[in-house]
Amino acid sequence: MSNIVILGAQWGDEGKGKLVDMLAGRFDYIVRYQGGHNAGHTIWIGDRKFVLRLVPSGILRDGKTAVIGNGLVVDPLALLEEAEQLRAAGIDVNLRLKISNRAQVLLPSHRLVEKISEAVPGKVAIGTTLRGIGPCYEDKAGRRGIRMADLMDAEYFPEAARQVIADHVTRARAFGVMDEVNPDQIIAQYLAAAEKLRPLVCDTAYLLKGAMQSGKNLLFEGAQGTMLDLDHGTYPFVTSSSACAGGASTGTGVPPTKLDAVIGVSKAYITRVGGGPFPTEALDAAGDLIRNRGHEFGSVTGRPRRCGWFDAPLLKYSATLNGFETMVLTKLDVLDELEKIPVCVGYKIGGHVTTEMPATVRELAKAEPVYEELPGWMCSTEGISDWDALPSRAKDYVQFLEKLTGVEAGCVSTGPERTQTVVRAGSIFAGLMG
Repeated sequence: MSNIVILGAQWGDEGKGKLVDMLAGRFDYIVRYQGGHNAGHTIWIGDRKFVLRLVPSGILRDGKTAVIGNGLVVDPLALLEEAEQLRAAGIDVNLRLKISNRAQVLLPSHRLVEKISEAVPGKVAIGTTLRGIGPCYEDKAGRRGIRMADLMDAEYFPEAARQVIADHVTRARAFGVMDEVNPDQIIAQYLAAAEKLRPLVCDTAYLLKGAMQSGKNLLFEGAQGTMLDLDHGTYPFVTSSSACAGGASTGTGVPPTKLDAVIGVSKAYITRVGGGPFPTEALDAAGDLIRNRGHEFGSVTGRPRRCGWFDAPLLKYSATLNGFETMVLTKLDVLDELEKIPVCVGYKIGGHVTTEMPATVRELAKAEPVYEELPGWMCSTEGISDWDALPSRAKDYVQFLEKLTGVEAGCVSTGPERTQTVVRAGSIFAGLMG
């Protein structure tokens, strides 16, 4: 086996958690490399549902080590709450989880700063989860952040936290955000949390280096999706971290020369949460049907997701950025009741048709999708795990997407459980599973 990166190929919520959980049994370490507790990786094991926000999905596998890398921002209180939920389900978190001592610490006052952009009239609302993740990354880039190693230092942390909190409060007050903040209470809570987390905190770059030297295999788990990447996504309607494959190196300390392959995860349609252009959005009954059949509501926020048709130019762009040649196509079964299924094959902008991704959201907002329409299969694919058992029109749809994007669909998901998955013989993915 080797070191593999799993990431979202669209705007997030593609079903990465299920895939990581499926593959985790074949790897020794499962590593998150970016994001915060705004992820919502949902995994079903029988009738048990797990929603993992910060902890890597591999935590559910016996004998595996889950790692929170340096590229994440960590809310210690939220992490402890998630850990307690896992313990209640019989998961030994202390034995299975490690946290980078260089990950950034998210404070409650970061949420005040986020309200400046998300809740103040006249500001551009990005549509974040209001958990303070963006402002925590801003502090990191501004070189005024606090890291987990600082939280572990009971002498250093209190004064450092007071300075950061005071800065947040001053900025929030200037924009009319008047929420009360109690620095003493925050510091006391975080120092108590530090003692509970201390056994899990280490230099994870050295941990992973030692693991690779001893022949262990690493699975890297991205959050959000490629089109929310800070550099390459639909800026400014993006996240604040590197959601592309390159983030696996910067967010863990593992050299890029040690990464062997990338797998993209894509829905058989597409969804988006929050603001920003969405050329193939279906603002009609078909969009509502997809939303309801696909249960397209945020697992963390509960917000309804915007739903639309598969966007081939977007997927090709994602594959170019990340270098993946195989993808996992999820939620094929959601399309079972559709008589016709449009697929975006290009964009018409200013009278010209292109298959390239525009650089600005202004151009993308003007893009008119050019569709080709395929017949639906109008029968259930739910739970099918054999390619030959799929309806012929469902197979035609998958193969049409492959032809458009140049990426094989080595795995097709037909339901939320591990067993509801088609692994196609002869595909790159089948080789990984073998």
